[in-house]
Amino acid sequence: MNLRIAKPFIKWVGGKSQLLEQFENYYPKEIKTKEIQNYVEPFLGGGASYFHLAQKYGIKNAYLSDLNKDLVLTYLVIQQKAEILLDFLEQYQNLYNSTEQEKRNDLFLSIRKNFNEQRYEINYKKISENWISRAAQFIFLNKTCFNGLFRLNSKGEFNVPYGKYKTATILDIENINAVSRILQKAEITHSEYSNCYSKITEKSFVYFDPPYRPLTKTANFTTYTGTIFNDNNQIELAKFFQKIDRDKGAKLMLSNSDPVIINPKDKFFEKAYKGYNIFRVSASRAVNCNGTNRGKISEILVMNYL
Repeated sequence: MNLRIAKPFIKWVGGKSQLLEQFENYYPKEIKTKEIQNYVEPFLGGGASYFHLAQKYGIKNAYLSDLNKDLVLTYLVIQQKAEILLDFLEQYQNLYNSTEQEKRNDLFLSIRKNFNEQRYEINYKKISENWISRAAQFIFLNKTCFNGLFRLNSKGEFNVPYGKYKTATILDIENINAVSRILQKAEITHSEYSNCYSKITEKSFVYFDPPYRPLTKTANFTTYTGTIFNDNNQIELAKFFQKIDRDKGAKLMLSNSDPVIINPKDKFFEKAYKGYNIFRVSASRAVNCNGTNRGKISEILVMNYL
C-alpha cells in the first residue's frame, strides 16, 4: 500500500524543507547504513528534518522538543488525537471558505483574540480536550496569517496580522494522518534543549536548529517563545554541543546563519565551534522587511564528523 509521505503540517520561518536535498550530502554515513536509528532534535520547529529522516532512513525512535508551548501541544494532539483534530480543522476550513473575502480579516482577528485569551486556561502539562481546539486554532492561524510567521509580543500574545489569502489549505486530511503515523515513534516534549542530554547515546544523530543569529542589528524580526536567543545563548549552545561530543560520542549537526556574508571579519561561529567542520549551504530567505535582502544566501552547517 502506498502511504502518503508526511511533510511539515505548518509553515515555519527557518524551516528546512528547501535544504533537505543539500542536507543529504552532510548526514553521517551511519544514518544511511542504518547503524544509527535514534534521532534527537531539540529545536523542532516545522519538523522537516525529522519527517525526512524518519521516513527515508528508517529512524526507529526519536526525541523531539521545542520551547514553543503551542507548537509542542499541536504536535502531541496530532500524535494522539488526529481524528478529532481533523473534525475541528474541517469546521475552520468551511468557515474560512464561506466567509466573504472582505470579512476574513475580522474572522482572523476574532480567532486570534480567542487564541490569546485562552492561553491562560490551558494546562500545557497534561493533554485534554481543550488542547484539540487550541491545536486547530494554531493551525488555522498559521495557514492564514502573514507569511506563516509565529511571533509573540512582550506579553506573550500572538500578534501576526492576517495574510489576505484567497485560498488557504487549513484541512489536509492525508498529511495530518501521515504526520500522526510518523510521530508514533517519537517522544515529544516542551523542554529546554539541554534536557535532551539524557536521551543521547553514541548511536544517536543529534540535529540542532536554534534560532538563527541575526545577520544585522535590525534583523531580529521575531521571537517564537517570548524570549530572545542572543549571542550568549549561542555560545552556551556551542559549549553544550562540545559537551555532548566529549561525553556521548554521538553524531552532531547544527545549522545557523552565516555572518561572513555581511561582514567577512565576523568569525563568530568559527570561534564558537573551533575544531569542528563548518560547511555552507544555500538557502532562500523570504522573511525580511527589506526586499533587497531577500533571495539566496548561505547558511552554515557545523558537524563533529566528516
